[in-house]
Amino acid sequence: MSRKVVYPFGAIVGQEKAKKALLCCAVDPSIGGVLLTGDKGAGKSTLVRSLSHVLPNFEAVLECPFNCNPENPLEMCDNCYENANSANEFKKLEKTMKVVDLPLSVTIDRLVGTIDIKKALNEGKRVLQPGILANANRNILYIDEVNLLDDYVIDILLDSAAMGWNTIEREGISFKHPSRFVLIGSMNPEEGELRPQLLDRFGLYVEIESLFEAEDRLEVLKRVEKFQKDPFSFYETYASIEENLTESIKLAKKILNDVTISEELLKMLIDSIIHLGIKTHRAEITTIKTAKTIAALDGRMEVSLEDLKTAMDLALIHRLSNPNNNPPSQSMENENNEEMEDESKKKRKQIRQLVPHHHH
Repeated sequence: MSRKVVYPFGAIVGQEKAKKALLCCAVDPSIGGVLLTGDKGAGKSTLVRSLSHVLPNFEAVLECPFNCNPENPLEMCDNCYENANSANEFKKLEKTMKVVDLPLSVTIDRLVGTIDIKKALNEGKRVLQPGILANANRNILYIDEVNLLDDYVIDILLDSAAMGWNTIEREGISFKHPSRFVLIGSMNPEEGELRPQLLDRFGLYVEIESLFEAEDRLEVLKRVEKFQKDPFSFYETYASIEENLTESIKLAKKILNDVTISEELLKMLIDSIIHLGIKTHRAEITTIKTAKTIAALDGRMEVSLEDLKTAMDLALIHRLSNPNNNPPSQSMENENNEEMEDESKKKRKQIRQLVPHHHH
């Protein structure tokens, strides 16, 4: 078994909202990724690591450090693009999707890659040291404690996530390569907030809730124990669930472009967003993309009211202006935490009330 032993996605108890958000972004990375927030030990990184095992494999150009897509010239680095025009068939390689971690101490060169200037000047060759963005193309880029990253690193990251490209420029030499990744950030809200502009750049936002039901916690305990005792037979138990997830992601990717949403639901969404006072247009764009992806994951060609509600819940909460932006310092008593919790409950309620429950 070459696989690192990762807890199966299908075996994670609860966290339905987080799972749904992650699967949506896996089907359509242009949603803009997910920000998971929640207490330490709530299972954020387990969710992310296990996601990579249900993602379908992809074909890449052999020996290209940028995982270029051999079928689509629009998803190729400059070198592959030049080769594509010279009638050579690409040698291909099937790759599994992986999670690429972004260290908090990352330098810009390490992130975007560098051009070997000496070689360029002496041999006239564009030799690249690929960076993390190269490695992340067509994979998952995971940033734990995203709120502790330097602002300028985050800006570069979010720009390339939004554009789908990374351009490296040094001394008049420039090179670009595709950088389309599933962006996942996680943070512990007690360790400081994210700037609102940054929050808005994440497509979806999910609060990971610690499980408070005794039977849920017991189930987690039992499963983790089984997993640690005998990971391989634990895998067997969940193998068919995992395979079904992979198949539904593959199907969703295929049908996504043909999924439709009715005029009526669109109007309802826009009215709700205006009513909530959300200024950014990313709000409706992301919500619609997400709703379509939810339908596609379910194998359906039309967005239902339910899909839209789920999508609004994932895409709008962090775009509502929050009156108490100051994180409660730990010294304050629990009543403040309860107030904070009420705040997010209030927001959810706000969103739900706007969406009328009528059936077609």
